[in-house]
Amino acid sequence: MLHGIEDALALLCVPALLLAAGCCYLLARGRRRSGRQLRALRQQVARLESARAELERTSCTDALTGVWNYRYLQLALDREVARHDRRVRTQLPGVAVLLLEVDGFAALRREYGHQRAGSVLRDLALRLAMEVRAEDVFGRYGGEEFLVVLPDTDRAGAEAVAERLSWTVRRHPLALPAVPAGEGTGPAKDNGLRARVGIAVMPGDGSHSALLLKAVDSSLAERSHLRDSEGPVKSSA
Repeated sequence: MLHGIEDALALLCVPALLLAAGCCYLLARGRRRSGRQLRALRQQVARLESARAELERTSCTDALTGVWNYRYLQLALDREVARHDRRVRTQLPGVAVLLLEVDGFAALRREYGHQRAGSVLRDLALRLAMEVRAEDVFGRYGGEEFLVVLPDTDRAGAEAVAERLSWTVRRHPLALPAVPAGEGTGPAKDNGLRARVGIAVMPGDGSHSALLLKAVDSSLAERSHLRDSEGPVKSSA
């Protein structure tokens, strides 16, 4: 009698064991499938994040020169002004802004065409970007104008940077074909380009970005007027 009951129980346990084994198999298969799906989802998210970062970088980069564009310059200036406001009690220098305008591209376009002049402008822009610090922001403001945001910089420091950038504009070798002798492209020779630089410094010239941009634009216009009243500038040796 006892053996019969044990045999019956054993027979009843077989389906239960098969069912349990089937459930374990399905669970393991589900876990593997869920793991693959999770990995695929993570890869898709990584691709989307990479695409978004590239889109953000492209939207803030000037298409011609490869340096930062007007939109990014505005954001950077707002950020530095806000940062200075938070640190105003530390007595650190304010934020300086330079507006650099390059003269001489009209002649280049007439002589070599817009495409060649654009290449020269791009090459010059990348060279100028190397003349500022890593924490500075250099970008194309429009046309042949470039804006530089200089955090923690006083007027003397801004004027030193302006002089260095102006020298680079005058001495930068131009990758142009058939340049006449005497107007050569070597770094020690005059390339025919000139720079005018307007300077504005926070807080003396304004307490927020809009006032700083207005002040630096006025500074550039004043320097342009003074230069025009002095007549043409002779090429230096």
